[in-house]
Amino acid sequence: MDAVQQEVTDIFLRTKALLQGHFVLRSGLHSGHFFQCAQVCQNMPAVERLGTLLIQKLGNLQFDTVLAPAMGGLVIGQEVARQAKCRFIFAEKENDRLVMRRGFTLTPGEKILVVEDVITRGGRVQECLEIVKKMGGTTAAVAVLVDRSSGQAKFAVPTYSLLEMSYPTYAADQVPAALAQIPASKPGS
Repeated sequence: MDAVQQEVTDIFLRTKALLQGHFVLRSGLHSGHFFQCAQVCQNMPAVERLGTLLIQKLGNLQFDTVLAPAMGGLVIGQEVARQAKCRFIFAEKENDRLVMRRGFTLTPGEKILVVEDVITRGGRVQECLEIVKKMGGTTAAVAVLVDRSSGQAKFAVPTYSLLEMSYPTYAADQVPAALAQIPASKPGS
């Protein structure tokens, strides 16, 4: 683990954002670990630091606007946009699909950075990529705090993450006996 990954892990542990138990993820998979980024996001110095680290990870990447899926990506997306001094917009659920509302539009060719807190399969990020394409924008990259897939979630654009971890996940009918003994909870993503 390099110094940045260790710092990010320490932030998640210090803010009690890395939980252990039995969790049902948004993807429907079960896991013994859960990243509750809302715990990090109530601590503004931690959010600011994570935003700084994410921007540093992007290097010289050029983008005009940050787009984040609600709810998870809102705080870190806005912080990345604030530090990059660019526009911030978000997509939100409507009938369980992400859509752009509130008068948000994209101009043809506008360079978009999609920012999310945690991905396991990357479903909400993929929905954002589809929104950008449909609205005529160009996705420059995807940036996430934590990639639970350890790089297995693939997108058609470059993807940057501060931390790649692969805590085991299980289909509902394949949960190990020891984990199944713990009552499952859905802490919210």
